[in-house]
Amino acid sequence: MPTFDWPLGELRRYQPELTHEPDFDLFWQDTLAAARECTDAPSATPIDAGVRAFATYDVTFPGWAGEPVKGWLVLPSGGSARWCVVEYQGYGVGRGRVHDHLLYAACGVAQFVVDARGHSRGDTGDRSAESSGPHEPGFMTQGAHDPRAHYMRRLITDAVRGLDAARSLVSASRFAVAGPSQGGGQALAVAALGDGVAAVLPDVPFLCDYRRGADVSDRVPYLEIAQFLRKRPELVDDTFRTLSYFDGMNFASRATAPSLFSVALMDPIVPPSTVFAAYNHYAGPKDIRVYPFNEHEGGGSLHAMQRLEFLRKLAEF
Repeated sequence: MPTFDWPLGELRRYQPELTHEPDFDLFWQDTLAAARECTDAPSATPIDAGVRAFATYDVTFPGWAGEPVKGWLVLPSGGSARWCVVEYQGYGVGRGRVHDHLLYAACGVAQFVVDARGHSRGDTGDRSAESSGPHEPGFMTQGAHDPRAHYMRRLITDAVRGLDAARSLVSASRFAVAGPSQGGGQALAVAALGDGVAAVLPDVPFLCDYRRGADVSDRVPYLEIAQFLRKRPELVDDTFRTLSYFDGMNFASRATAPSLFSVALMDPIVPPSTVFAAYNHYAGPKDIRVYPFNEHEGGGSLHAMQRLEFLRKLAEF
């Protein structure tokens, strides 16, 4: 895959206008206040996942509208940690298997893996019928007519409630939010909306600068937007207005915790310009690792250790 987006120097200068509507902050205040009306406590059930070195738990917590959301909790040896990383998942992925999530615990960091509702490898269903209406197959245009109905409202609410659950379950003193692709976009949202975030680790974050993504990428998920609007061109303005409530660059402009981004310059799924749109608007301390010849895998296992080193420099494990 050749480089298809702008040169790196231009990417570092790219700062499109923010797209948030005047009621953006009130929209999210009301959304999260309603979600927190459900005061059910999260449950953590010890499980035998064949992993002997760490304590592993199957977690259920109340997400959007109190609906049950699943997660894995993996604690390092001794059961306590200074850091807990709350990790969100990529598009279509879900929480997977416990043994997919052992690196943080092996390095002395607790990890809470939040499931993604309705995604193919997840365990959490999407029960809401609010997003019914015309949309392209997939999640990007479910509820495109109204931000209150859009799927991403529920997914991001789940993400914030996942941080709430982690803070009630894990006796760590610092909480980071992280994730690849869609999970990186969720991490940016939680950094702006959640309580007590001490670090943000978005890898090749999706859900940023939707208009640019739909204009440039010929791959799903951004392609879903273009395919939908090709069939319904009269809905272009309404659709992008709706998506603005879930745009990572709007959240980034409100996030202040130290952050480490990653971007891959040959990524056809999440164009580098969309990542820099969020990074260049990020309001807090920030750094970015650029992988010139990588695609959507980003920095892979090398960057995984970069994340851990970043946390270590903020506060020793």
